[in-house]
Amino acid sequence: MNEFAARLHSGYNPQAEARRYIDALKIDKDINCFILVEPGMGYVVPVLRDKCPDCKIIVLHADVRFRELSGVFQGDAVWYADSEAGVQEFLEAEVPAAARTRIVEWRPGLNVYGDKVLGLVRESAEFIKRMEAGRRTDAFFGRRWVRNFFRNLALFQNTLMYRKMDIPVVITGSGPSLEAVLPKILAARESVFILAASSSLQALAAGGITPDMVISTDGGGWALTHLYSFFRRLGSKRGILALSLCAAVPSQCSGVPLLPMNDGSLWQGIALHAIGFPSVLIPQRGTVTASALDLALELSGGNIFLAGMDLSVCDIRSHARPNGFDHLLFGAATRLRPVYTQYFIRSGGIKSGGSLDVYAAWFKSRLGSFPKRVFSLGGNHEVFDELARENSFGGNGNSRVSGRNHFEPVKQADIPEGRARRAAEAIIAALGDPRYAQTLCAELSPLLFPSQTEVPADEITGVLREIAGRYCESKRKVSNSDSHLF
Repeated sequence: MNEFAARLHSGYNPQAEARRYIDALKIDKDINCFILVEPGMGYVVPVLRDKCPDCKIIVLHADVRFRELSGVFQGDAVWYADSEAGVQEFLEAEVPAAARTRIVEWRPGLNVYGDKVLGLVRESAEFIKRMEAGRRTDAFFGRRWVRNFFRNLALFQNTLMYRKMDIPVVITGSGPSLEAVLPKILAARESVFILAASSSLQALAAGGITPDMVISTDGGGWALTHLYSFFRRLGSKRGILALSLCAAVPSQCSGVPLLPMNDGSLWQGIALHAIGFPSVLIPQRGTVTASALDLALELSGGNIFLAGMDLSVCDIRSHARPNGFDHLLFGAATRLRPVYTQYFIRSGGIKSGGSLDVYAAWFKSRLGSFPKRVFSLGGNHEVFDELARENSFGGNGNSRVSGRNHFEPVKQADIPEGRARRAAEAIIAALGDPRYAQTLCAELSPLLFPSQTEVPADEITGVLREIAGRYCESKRKVSNSDSHLF
């Protein structure tokens, strides 16, 4: 045994030591993914294989020397401290979406590597927390997202393709700090491309700013409140909408210039390929500001500036003012339940929910992989303090730049009402192909049958046909289906 590895394992019988350690953990047999944190020579790997034969084993090494050491039991995927990808980025790529995952920390590794191992455990725990939050969201919204997807295929008529720009991009979230930087953005308006989260539209309008593009990824019905502002403030001819294909959108979007976004899942890829529908690949992140950053990096090679990304509540304020939800609170105000009481209750609910902390942890884990051209305009969450501050924001304010000529309309030759059925039949055909069936079932089962562990392909087929059939009868019925969805 190598000298530095000897401190991690028994010098007499390391295999028996590993078995005793795993037995003491009392691991459930239904765990199908393990994250091993610095397992040294990996003697626990075959032990886990015996207990859970079909499990996936992912190994995180704090010591890069295990890469070259012979005799190491390797997992299905291995990360080293000098790997190009960060821990959470690596886990995103390797942990199956529907897997029941458990962290196994080889305790002697903590004694040898200390804070390095603690850091890997913390990163893994944050990833699992975010993954479980995503699963809860999938369980609640999954079937609605699938309905939205097929409805949107039948709805969108004016889709766009893009070519990369070289223009500075300002991303506006709806955090309270957005209000303070609006004058700075307005002063540089003529020399930047503004990509706005739909929830920031009203605050931008109050500051005299019209964005170039609005992004929406939310599949819930309340997202419509912000998109209605798009039509009131911009009109269908002045702005571009970047929309997740699973987003909730009003029927007015059918004639708006749209840049569709797909999440990279196999089921969406098969459906879009079958109907020849253009889209840009933007992974699902859980928060629109993260998707906006991915999109900005895809659209432009210029500097990216972040504004209104608080990822926290400021006193009782959760959003910049005005906001699309304000009228709901004002309309519900009474003598015994005034507006400020409602703001207080809402802010407390957001804080206790913990979702903003999950998003902040994700951004923190990814900051190191951001290009050196991503900057904070100030007032954002403290995780962005590590980003450099750009003094020359906006460049020459007298030179007007335009990104509109980088987007070209794509003429759809087919009939929109037929897209949903063709897309569904393509997925159904793939469910009958052994090459794709397992992956498709793993992706669609949590969305369509969140309470079931194993769902036969024929049950998924029936639901897909039923959902797609709603949007195949007539264009008029598609346009009037908002009430059935939300």
